[in-house]
Amino acid sequence: MTRLCYSTNVHPAEDLPGILRQLDGFAAPIRERTGFDRLGLGLWLAAGTAAELAADPALLRQLRGELAARGLAALTLNAFPYGGFHQPVVKHAVYRPDWTEPARARYTADCATVLAGLLPDDADSGSLSTLPLAWRRPWSAAADRAAEEALRRTEETLRTVSARAGRPIRLAVEPEPGCVLDTVADAVRWLAPRVDPEYVGLCLDTCHLAVSFADPDKAVASIERAGLAVVKIQASAALHVDDPADPAARRLLADYAEPRYLHQVRELDASGQVLAADDLPPALDGLPARGPWRVHFHVPLHAAPPGPLRSTTEVLRAAVAAVRDRTVLEVETYTWPVLPGGGTDIVAGIAAELTWAKSELLDERVNP
Repeated sequence: MTRLCYSTNVHPAEDLPGILRQLDGFAAPIRERTGFDRLGLGLWLAAGTAAELAADPALLRQLRGELAARGLAALTLNAFPYGGFHQPVVKHAVYRPDWTEPARARYTADCATVLAGLLPDDADSGSLSTLPLAWRRPWSAAADRAAEEALRRTEETLRTVSARAGRPIRLAVEPEPGCVLDTVADAVRWLAPRVDPEYVGLCLDTCHLAVSFADPDKAVASIERAGLAVVKIQASAALHVDDPADPAARRLLADYAEPRYLHQVRELDASGQVLAADDLPPALDGLPARGPWRVHFHVPLHAAPPGPLRSTTEVLRAAVAAVRDRTVLEVETYTWPVLPGGGTDIVAGIAAELTWAKSELLDERVNP
């Protein structure tokens, strides 16, 4: 059985009172619109809030009760953004602190403690998604060793928290274009010889997977061959354009070039080589535009972007079908506030995404 939820990193709250307001203003109304008896959340907590909750069992129990009272349940935590995810400009700051910095391991440990206290009784495990080590520059052999050691210490924390909780709490490393672990292939090569697969696996973000022009079936098979697991899937779709030289397509793409987040672009050339740009403006200025583009901009799952752009929901469908083991499917369209045009009803939009995901991706296998 796959459990469906949505990621609350779309909301800007960074303290506990703000989280309670977002539950009332967004999550509870979304549950009502979808008609789910219980709505799963991929909860995002800024570092300060995670530390506060981890240090105060009574406060943690209170939050669990607040969730239950609203028909909500924390099924997974998004432990990628450390804080400030809704600042006017985020860009590369989302990758700090990275896995060479002690603050990253502390934040992850706090999130593990919090999730163990929030999981509903019928959840047999929990998962935390995290960044793919760091942005690729600067990176060195010393940084690589430091990240490996930090992950090893985090495994020990996860063992302790899991034993206390009576069910496994696992870390899910999320490959992302431009990072040290850019692709699923990079993540498999790095993780397989270094981690205990009982406690560390992969988060398969299907937007990132699409941007890399990876084959979903082959990507999932490579994870399984390496003895690793897809710990969670982030259900997301990228922008695709067949002809990025088309003036109409370029005008539309320019509307997605907003200042808050990085929107990495990949071009597939005729030889099969994947060309890279770290954001949409440099792609529009510098990529040859002779082959199709995919853009790291999470677009709503249920609604097609304006033509000639389209979304990569076919990659999402294939990835979900390829992952055979029970997992969490987390709808992660965090870009609602920066979509072109503005004025979006986020409650209606996320409810429509969840309804689409339940119908189109999971059918009878879903259990919110």
